[in-house]
Amino acid sequence: MSPIILKIQGGLTVQAVLLAAGASSRFWPLVEDSHKSLFRLMGKPLIQWTIESLQSAGMDDFIVIQSPNRAAEKILAEAKLSGAKLRYLIQEKPLGMGDALMQAELLLDKSFFLLHAHHVDAGRFVPPMREKGQATKAHSVLLGSETDRPQDYGILSLDKDRALDLIEKPAPGKEPSKTRLVGIYLLSKDFFNDYRRVPQSEYAFEAALALSFKDLDTRVVMTDDAPPTLKYPWDLLGLCQHLMDRESKNFRIETKEIHPSTIIEGPVHIGRGTKILENVVIKGPCYIGENCIIGMGSLVRTYTNLEDKVVIGAHAEVARSIFQSGCTTHSGYFGDSIFDETVKIGDGTTTANVRVDRGLIKATVKGKRIETGKKSLGAIIGRGTHLGIHTMLMPGIMIGPRCQIGPGTLVSKNVEADTLYFTRHAEIVRKKKKEKKDD
Repeated sequence: MSPIILKIQGGLTVQAVLLAAGASSRFWPLVEDSHKSLFRLMGKPLIQWTIESLQSAGMDDFIVIQSPNRAAEKILAEAKLSGAKLRYLIQEKPLGMGDALMQAELLLDKSFFLLHAHHVDAGRFVPPMREKGQATKAHSVLLGSETDRPQDYGILSLDKDRALDLIEKPAPGKEPSKTRLVGIYLLSKDFFNDYRRVPQSEYAFEAALALSFKDLDTRVVMTDDAPPTLKYPWDLLGLCQHLMDRESKNFRIETKEIHPSTIIEGPVHIGRGTKILENVVIKGPCYIGENCIIGMGSLVRTYTNLEDKVVIGAHAEVARSIFQSGCTTHSGYFGDSIFDETVKIGDGTTTANVRVDRGLIKATVKGKRIETGKKSLGAIIGRGTHLGIHTMLMPGIMIGPRCQIGPGTLVSKNVEADTLYFTRHAEIVRKKKKEKKDD
């Protein structure tokens, strides 16, 4: 069995396996038929932010596990990633982390990093994990962090910094510690021997990891500043804030088409070709991409992310929201909300983002009501959906892709994809849109 031997400098390549092939089913209604790491913030897909972070730690060899539609490969082909060696493998079916990792076995050196492709600041954990492995001559090193909700995570049993066992989502009061796995792993290739010993299932990776603790010396590096999670779509709001705080020192104003009456406060990025019309107020940190239009009298404020070709209509207010490319609005209020590509929003639309009683907002995910942990959360809208004038969206609701919401409609529950949803004589009407027939 081989202990970890890694050199960032001196000729030995350090590899990272990036997982970008899962179904991302809890991320509905965003990134349909894609992976959550391909969602864009501040002009780049999350997977690109992750690769750049790892490059800053001296890594240059990346194996990307993607789905059969090759979406990751297509998106990264457009990215400007100098010096990165990228290889792509396909996981035919979303059968869990272990199955995804197995696709890369023949390409891996003795030791490698494994992580989800949305860990946008993974690079800062590479040095302490590498140093731990070299100092202890361990076979594997895991990243851990304390949590107040051990029932939601894989929890480690520890002897000081040595991992003894892994309990997946323990019942309250049954957890061996409060140390959870963060999802960044430095593994020895010996791990595959243990993986072949466990029954194949969605959680075979976790089972093999727990088994490996008996055979392989596995150490844990603790962090008080764990990377943001990205389990549910609303987690993007926190991740956006995290990235803006990190990157705002690099913000620039690249357009010349800003009306003299515009007020800009704080760090703001405005891309080329964007037009800022009369009496607009922008309060940073904010990111506005290329070829956008911000209509007269609008207010765009803190932690708002507008990708390319977004139109914010006159007299609109946008706060802490994310718009993917090609979205358009008229007047209205959009707070703590997320809109996927090419969503069209009618005049007077309002996203309610706070409960009347100011309590925690719940959302429905895969048919179950869950706590979001947020007191401010608006709507999350899938790509290509159109909202009629004066649409009212209650806190935490989600609307699937390609829906049409009728004028004056109050949406208080999730709406599945491809649905016509409107009010008629005080009655809510839902129906699936007819499939288009070929001429």
